[in-house]
Amino acid sequence: MSLFSEASTPGLTPADYERKLAARDKTIDVLKRRIAQEARHSHATPFAILEQNVGLEKVVARKTMELENERHELEKALAELRLAQTQLLQAQKMESIGQLAAGIAHEINTPTQYVSDNVGFIKGATDSLLKLLNAALALAEVAREKMADDPAMAEFDTTLKRTKIDFLRRQIPGALDESLEGLEHIARIVAAMKEFSHPSKNVKERIDVRDVINTTVTVARNEWKYVAELETNVADNLPQLPCLRDMVGQAILNLVVNAAHAIADTLQEGVKEKGRIVISAFQNGDYLELRVQDDGSGIPAAIRDRIFDPFFTTKAVGKGTGQGLAIVYSTVVDKHNGKIRCESEEGVGSTFILQFPLNCRNEDEPACK
Repeated sequence: MSLFSEASTPGLTPADYERKLAARDKTIDVLKRRIAQEARHSHATPFAILEQNVGLEKVVARKTMELENERHELEKALAELRLAQTQLLQAQKMESIGQLAAGIAHEINTPTQYVSDNVGFIKGATDSLLKLLNAALALAEVAREKMADDPAMAEFDTTLKRTKIDFLRRQIPGALDESLEGLEHIARIVAAMKEFSHPSKNVKERIDVRDVINTTVTVARNEWKYVAELETNVADNLPQLPCLRDMVGQAILNLVVNAAHAIADTLQEGVKEKGRIVISAFQNGDYLELRVQDDGSGIPAAIRDRIFDPFFTTKAVGKGTGQGLAIVYSTVVDKHNGKIRCESEEGVGSTFILQFPLNCRNEDEPACK
């Protein structure tokens, strides 16, 4: 059985692979001890012993090379297994979030809808009442000339002054408009959360990437709104992308969050109050190219080759797990047969370039039919 078939054996855990690595490390020590023992107890001629040792050393050298190759393959398999476990946990979490979001959406949307309807009704009624008020004030102006000494008119004028009617006429329509806008924003956030966390069940579908970008930006708003201005630039007439919608959304989310963190590290009061994040998408030949650009701290040249490695992170303990970019890489390359690269300059910023094939490799997939 090859190492790759072992790596895919169901039920093996990272601990199992670590035990395998330890066992192989002991093999070389056993061979060395065997050579030493045979040399001490053999009565052969010195030349025969030398010849035997040379032969054994060749075996040891060959075995050492084999063990080293196996070690590298096992370490790779172990890293892939850990990443797969992380992705599985992420998928399970996303499914749980999706179920929770659906329940929250129902609980929030219902009261939001009737509050929105009531505010809309009040706005319409207020417009009618303001028209009636204007007519009443015009009538009062005419009556005032004929009823100047009437106590009722004096009381009316006193009440009119006390209610600050001019202020209310200016402010009430605006307050109702802002209330309706706020209710619409609540509805958009809930809808975006529900859509973003809806699991794709590992089945590709054709999507408008503009919708995924907008949904993700809404979900991630709390991460970037305090540190950056965010701009989206999606080409018109962009073909639909056959993909795993939730995984593409998660990849964009990870990149936006990373960009916000990189920008936050560069902000200085009075020098740089906010940074800039630009998400763009356009067709590049047979690929849909998606870019996430920031003007943050950039990535040091010494670690750029490692940023997509699983569990590699430069963040402090508790701040990052090193899974974000590894999941982005796996989503683009492993799940969609795409390409990914990063252009970065320390102190200037970074641009992550994701290329997703627009043509399906597997014609049996529902999104390809």
